[in-house]
Amino acid sequence: MRLFSLRVSVYGGDGPGKPDRCDGIQFDAIAPDEKGKVHYFKDGYIWNSFRGPSQLSSEYFRDLSGRVDAAFRMHNTENPDNHDHIYVFQGDKVSSYFNQSLEEGYPKGIQEEFPGIPNNLDAAVECPKGECMTNSVLFFKGNDVHVYDIATKAIKMKTWAHLPVCASALRWLEHYYCFHGHNFTRFHPVSGEVNGTYPKDARHYFMHCPNFGHGGDRTAVKCSDIKLDAITTDDAGRTYIFTGPTYTRLDTHRDGLHAFPIVRGWKEVTKGVDAVFSYTNKIYLIKGDQVYIYKTDTHFTLVEGYPKTVKEELGIEGHVDAAFVCPSEDTVHIIQGARMHDVDLSATPRVVSQGVPLPLSGIDAGLCGADGIKIFRGSHFYKYASPMILAMSRIAPFPVKITSAMVGCED
Repeated sequence: MRLFSLRVSVYGGDGPGKPDRCDGIQFDAIAPDEKGKVHYFKDGYIWNSFRGPSQLSSEYFRDLSGRVDAAFRMHNTENPDNHDHIYVFQGDKVSSYFNQSLEEGYPKGIQEEFPGIPNNLDAAVECPKGECMTNSVLFFKGNDVHVYDIATKAIKMKTWAHLPVCASALRWLEHYYCFHGHNFTRFHPVSGEVNGTYPKDARHYFMHCPNFGHGGDRTAVKCSDIKLDAITTDDAGRTYIFTGPTYTRLDTHRDGLHAFPIVRGWKEVTKGVDAVFSYTNKIYLIKGDQVYIYKTDTHFTLVEGYPKTVKEELGIEGHVDAAFVCPSEDTVHIIQGARMHDVDLSATPRVVSQGVPLPLSGIDAGLCGADGIKIFRGSHFYKYASPMILAMSRIAPFPVKITSAMVGCED
């Protein structure tokens, strides 16, 4: 059977005899390493990022050769000796790699390292506590899933006949993906539930390929041209920026920055946002005169009864340009034009301040954190030590350029 063509491509292949993932192949395994670089394994070859050519596995991981059955990155913060190590499975053996080097004592028998887990696996993926009940690994063989508790080594068996047989699996940005053929299906790691329209072609999302929507010739926005619509950090430390119809997680530099449609995370918000802020494990998205409030669990859930009008929820009228809440505070600072109003979120009905003039107008977004306040306007931001300093200032500080390290734009 012809599984892939052998063509030279700057996107996936690199010369005769090497596989080209843009032809639509089925990967043997997919796993990130300790630096967040995602590795794709196929028939003794490996790709080490979302774009670029393949190379022999042995040229990257020392002493690794031949086909890989499964691989995952260990999540075990209680044991730094194996946390963030890549475990690679081949037949009845497993190897542990860190910083591209094989750990001493490996390879070992799978039964020695993971007692009760079968040989010749189809796929494996880590599942941290909070997403699973405990720090766990999901091992796939056919439609059977072996849920392995890392601490107790207990195994729970599940059968997910509704899922395709996973040839590889990946946890990325707290979501779980089963890869089969050149497609993938997103699933819940506890129930196996699939929500949304699947399968989808992996070439649109997990690699850069010509003529595919999430790869190929798409280029990053230049930092000199960037304009944020909103930015916020939730109580779990996850930072999001919103630009047009898309959002990007900024706290996941290790696992790569990637833009997604806003409706992917907040399906009711279909036309972008004007302002966003976070408060008490909820995220508030403002668009026009409507406020949408979502619980910030793993999968955002719209609070019952929303959206409501800005007037009804916050006690203010008019267009909102930016909004932010500082850590451990109950006040949301609302920017409208060149004025800032403070709204007490702990009070019902809301208590709204008269408002103070600001030294800036045309503000796009605002963010408050432990290092102070950043006010974004166009491709620059302005730093203030506190809301009080911002409110009292009459001259804007020196503008600072937005950089690629901040938001993933192109310098």
